Amino acid sequence: MRTLGLLGGMSAESTTLYYQELNRLVRERLGGLHSAQLLVWSADFAGIAELQAKGDWSAAGAVLADAARRLQGAGADAILICANTMHLVADQVQAAVSVPVIHIADATADAVKAAGCSRPLLLATKFTMEKDFYRGRLAAQGVEALVPDQADRDRLHAIIYDELCQGVISAASKGEVLAMIAKAGEADCVIFGCTEIGLLLAPGDLTVPVVDTALVHAAAGVAFALG
Repeated sequence: MRTLGLLGGMSAESTTLYYQELNRLVRERLGGLHSAQLLVWSADFAGIAELQAKGDWSAAGAVLADAARRLQGAGADAILICANTMHLVADQVQAAVSVPVIHIADATADAVKAAGCSRPLLLATKFTMEKDFYRGRLAAQGVEALVPDQADRDRLHAIIYDELCQGVISAASKGEVLAMIAKAGEADCVIFGCTEIGLLLAPGDLTVPVVDTALVHAAAGVAFALG
């Protein structure tokens, strides 16, 4: 089994989900007492979030690149950035290491197409919904991601940072996000494009297919680890 290095803490809530899902998938594949071989670096997210808000992505990328080098030095055979937004600096992280960085958007595009879909509604932070690093990578693979309108993007961003990343799960906010989805009539599926969205919504809440990026990213990691 290969060892996966996790760049986590962004937020700690979803990193916990990654750890559980990676171990569950390995146990499911191998049985018995098997679990995933993992190295975890967990950031203090407050500092990363401050750099995001300032638009200082180079500095944020330098933090992750340094951590990735440490993970590789400790024996990681591949790196998973356990957050969608921080894939904005995935190229910077990849340049710092010789092991592969398994990209969450690639796993997401594969899952969307496997579901027979091509026009998903992307629910994520404003950075992920509005910048090209994510939607552009999906588009290059034949997936045209739609996003909510400006007011809904602002509100969803606030729900993610002010609630979900801090472990706050609100029924009222869930209702708001479901209303955003209901307005996107042209979408043929929904991407939980922030690794915390799955803490608020479940696939059973929707009538269209759902791609939970944290889960498909973890599955891609396990496929590499056991490949």
